[in-house]
Amino acid sequence: MGDVNDSETFSGRVALVTGASGGIGAAIAERLAAAGAAVALGYGGGEAAARSLAERLQAAGGRAVALQADLARADAPRNLVDAAVAALGPLDLLIANAGLGRVQSLDEVTVEDFDEVLAVNLRAPFLLAQRALPAMAERGFGRTIFISSVAAFTGGIVGPHYAASKSGLHGLTHYLSARFAPSGVTVNALAPALITDTGMLPGTPGELAARIPVGRLGQPGEVADLAVAVLANGYMTNQVISVDGGMYPH
Repeated sequence: MGDVNDSETFSGRVALVTGASGGIGAAIAERLAAAGAAVALGYGGGEAAARSLAERLQAAGGRAVALQADLARADAPRNLVDAAVAALGPLDLLIANAGLGRVQSLDEVTVEDFDEVLAVNLRAPFLLAQRALPAMAERGFGRTIFISSVAAFTGGIVGPHYAASKSGLHGLTHYLSARFAPSGVTVNALAPALITDTGMLPGTPGELAARIPVGRLGQPGEVADLAVAVLANGYMTNQVISVDGGMYPH
């Protein structure tokens, strides 16, 4: 599809980005819009931020819409995909970025906590893909990225429910990629660690930076740059790629 810095890289493509009201999701949405994509901005509670981003993208000449969805609800992912298609057209790009993470120890996690985190972090991406990928396959083109976490490899420090939900995304990636690759649909996952402006930092920036070999927190734009490169690459699929400042070498 060409150079990811080219403003025409995703011209005519339609993207759905969940968790797009800030942090990684907003950065990915901005990169995609700059590369020519129409972008549906899925958000949970950040209505003002999502609508502000949609307005900025529109003012820059792009097509964008902000769509609310409570991804803890089982019917929300299907409805969100349908709303995005109704607003902008058939989906070409799915970026399942929305996540929930509360720092809790093993003893603190209740059944309700566990179920809620898995509903948002794993069930919702599954349901989004279940709704969106068959239509992509019918058209012979599609790109999907699940935003995971280094916690899927290491267990992390947020909690067992969070680590389990993110690990599940890797299995989902492997299952879907093998089945949709012949139809021109790629499925990959990114596994960031300790990114600023995500609302999920389990500690102060100074404390957390000491855990990272590069000595600093990551920026949403750094994750977005990698995401857009992966989305532009039709030969890359079935991969889980870390962007973690060297925390988990593999």
